[in-house]
Amino acid sequence: MSSDTFTPGIAPGRLTPESYEAHFADLHPALEPHEALVAADRCYFCHDAPCITACPTEIDIPLFIRQIATGTPDAAAKTILSQNIMGGMCARVCPTEELCEQACVREIAEGKPVLIGQLQRYATDHLQEQGLHPFERAAATGRSIAVVGAGPAGLSCAHRLAMLGHEVVVFDARAKAGGLNEYGIATYKTVDGFAQAEVDWLLKIGGIRIEYGKALGRDLTLDALRKDHDAVFLGLGLGGVNALAAPGADKEGVRDAVGFIADLRQAEDLSQIPVGRDVVVIGGGMTAVDAAVQAKLLGALNVALVYRRGRDRMNASVYEQDLAASKGVRIITHAVPTEIIGNGAVREIVFDYVDDTMQPTGQSLRLAADQVFCAIGQTLEGATLPDLDGRKIKVTGTGRTSVTGVWAGGDCAAGGDDLTVTAVAEGRDAALDIHAQLMRNA
Repeated sequence: MSSDTFTPGIAPGRLTPESYEAHFADLHPALEPHEALVAADRCYFCHDAPCITACPTEIDIPLFIRQIATGTPDAAAKTILSQNIMGGMCARVCPTEELCEQACVREIAEGKPVLIGQLQRYATDHLQEQGLHPFERAAATGRSIAVVGAGPAGLSCAHRLAMLGHEVVVFDARAKAGGLNEYGIATYKTVDGFAQAEVDWLLKIGGIRIEYGKALGRDLTLDALRKDHDAVFLGLGLGGVNALAAPGADKEGVRDAVGFIADLRQAEDLSQIPVGRDVVVIGGGMTAVDAAVQAKLLGALNVALVYRRGRDRMNASVYEQDLAASKGVRIITHAVPTEIIGNGAVREIVFDYVDDTMQPTGQSLRLAADQVFCAIGQTLEGATLPDLDGRKIKVTGTGRTSVTGVWAGGDCAAGGDDLTVTAVAEGRDAALDIHAQLMRNA
């Protein structure tokens, strides 16, 4: 898909500087100390807390909230970070409304859960803003592990391995670490450079070296990594994007939503990001919602998010769907793109309506569009990978692949739900398994 910088109808600078600042401000401003104490006081501190079970990283939520309530937020942060080293980012982007807060007894009884996500942010921010790192490395083991991918899974794995005394080399294809956290999340969810600040803080454990601009298959081979290191963890993420299979998909103004979001995240001046007057986003996941909302916040007049199934089948949470609607995004369901119309550049996009079985109903829809973002899934990239399960790496147990000495986790591995918090858990658990295996063979 081609660049849209000079496409008619797509322009930067649609808003005033004050509007950009307001539109891309922190989605959930941090709690003040008194607000945190009030929120913590609502917790029942359940003995058999359902919120813990609902958390993929199994954070002891009642314990850290009690620690906040008793005025020890740094102790609360250590409770969180011992299970989830990226607890600060997860507090910002995790769908708590579908996980821990949905399971909260207060939510079940009153329809108003304890603010677990915001309390988690309060504690982790309090610690990290002081530059404190609450963990120390164990004695050196003399073992070296290669981690491919500096996203949530790779960094979580690397940190735990470093804690256990191993030397870790992380390879990443991009110029910055963070993966999805740095390049793939809406700007208003992680403001003020938090993603890089968290990476810098995480690396304070020591024993981790990151080599940038190194991609598996282009600069690295799995065989060479296995030869040079005692174990390998693959946290590649999903680097490719699925192409739109509709006539006209190569027209100017059509691009993938992942690239659009990455451009936003790396922009020093949001007013320089071009956006259309009439924007259509195709897809139903978090990437689609993030692209649609941000297009609207950049000043697009009309933004439609179009998904081929019903809203109940969208991967984006109900909260995120409602957020999009509240920002003026029109959500259209049961519609499949069939043609993109325009003389060189997109001007309209045609959809066929379908029923729940994906069969055409005989009705169609035409939407004006000078910019189309495709968010219809991502694909695994890399050469000489372990065995696949479908389109992802096949894993058993805590991330073991078909290749001896190679583990995998995060979005590139089969069986997960493509959440940051799940990737962190899988990286952590793989690290523990790698450590046990290496020490068993010592």
